[in-house]
Amino acid sequence: MDNLSLKSKILNMDRKFAIYLPPDYETSQRSYPVLYLLHGGGDDHTGWVQFGEVLNIADKAIKEGSATPMIIVMPDANTGKRGFENDVTNKWRYEDFFFQEFMPYVEKTYRIKGEKKFRAISGLSMGGGGTFTYALHHPELFSSACPLRAATGPLSIEEAKTRFAQANPQLADTTITSYFKRQSVLSLINNVPDSMKKAVRWYIDIGDDDFLYEGNNLVHIAMRKKEIPHEFRTRDGAHNWTYWRASLVDVLEFISRSFHQF
Repeated sequence: MDNLSLKSKILNMDRKFAIYLPPDYETSQRSYPVLYLLHGGGDDHTGWVQFGEVLNIADKAIKEGSATPMIIVMPDANTGKRGFENDVTNKWRYEDFFFQEFMPYVEKTYRIKGEKKFRAISGLSMGGGGTFTYALHHPELFSSACPLRAATGPLSIEEAKTRFAQANPQLADTTITSYFKRQSVLSLINNVPDSMKKAVRWYIDIGDDDFLYEGNNLVHIAMRKKEIPHEFRTRDGAHNWTYWRASLVDVLEFISRSFHQF
């Protein structure tokens, strides 16, 4: 179903989303694990449905037994303002909406197992960046996180100042620095407490011809130095749906192992 919506007080508008229900959802009474699947820049909640072929891929993986039956939830972060984060001015609070309104609504409306061990997150490009930051901000909520060819945010505070000062010349350096520490994946990785290194199972992939190759490899190196366990894959391919459809097959298998191991 790809034309669902809920009213958001935080964003002051209706927000659309799509949802995949496993084949036996209507005939069973049980609850299911959940995958939050985030789209890339320029797409919306229908991206994974139309171009990612999530229905066929998930049905096939469940039928063949490589994935456990699960609910897949795809929110829209392209309406109003693009992005899964609160913006640098904190006037557009998408991340607050996601955790305070969207996730509670979805998990109350559908038969979802609302526990960390049965909740995973993944996404491509912009959504890969959202996957990183959401799981790093809230490791208590996700058992697995799978960023695919992720946008990792500014790689240095200097890059952040250049990027944000162009769009918002009135911003103070302290505001940009604070935002960098919250949204840069490298910064977040370098500040993971030792006690939380194994809080989330990570699967990260990047194509060898992808323009985001550098950022993802720097994150991989930072995670190794920090001794954060993770799976890191480099495959042949570029920043396109052919690659992401193949990645989704691996993601469903990876997160299913998390769902099963408890």
